[in-house]
Amino acid sequence: MGIRLIGLDPGLRRSGWGVIDLEGNSLSHVANGAVTSDEKASLADRLSQLFSALTDVIGRYNPDESAVEETFVNNNPASTLKLGQARGVVMLAPAQLGLPVAEYAANLVKKSLVGTGRADKNQIKAMIDVLLPDAKPETADAADALAVAICHAHHRRVSVLAETSLTEASVRASA
Repeated sequence: MGIRLIGLDPGLRRSGWGVIDLEGNSLSHVANGAVTSDEKASLADRLSQLFSALTDVIGRYNPDESAVEETFVNNNPASTLKLGQARGVVMLAPAQLGLPVAEYAANLVKKSLVGTGRADKNQIKAMIDVLLPDAKPETADAADALAVAICHAHHRRVSVLAETSLTEASVRASA
């Protein structure tokens, strides 16, 4: 039985999303895109637009788990604060729908795909083309979201294997 994952790349102007299926060690592309907010609207309305749009996407593709890229702090405190608010909404949408939400640092996402935490967007896109040849993301935000989903697919397997090993060890110990 496979599992469906959604990766989310937060942004106030545009938040990327990417849905993949994981069956054993095999990944397959389901869909990807970006949701946007109206730059002329108030901050509260923009956050509400992102929440509604992401809730629709999650409802449409019905993932089992979600993963969100952690934000980085930049030189502009006002921009950082707005990005943090958008990230909160991006995390809230799947959580409100009952999905577990994993978080990954940007350098871990890059390292998981390319092997280095300093990979550029072209390297990420090239690796997505290799791992998910049918994906064809149209925006960098969608590509980043697919990268987050792939990172989660890799790291959740490690967590699941560790939990399985611990459970099996405790069963053997109690026998």
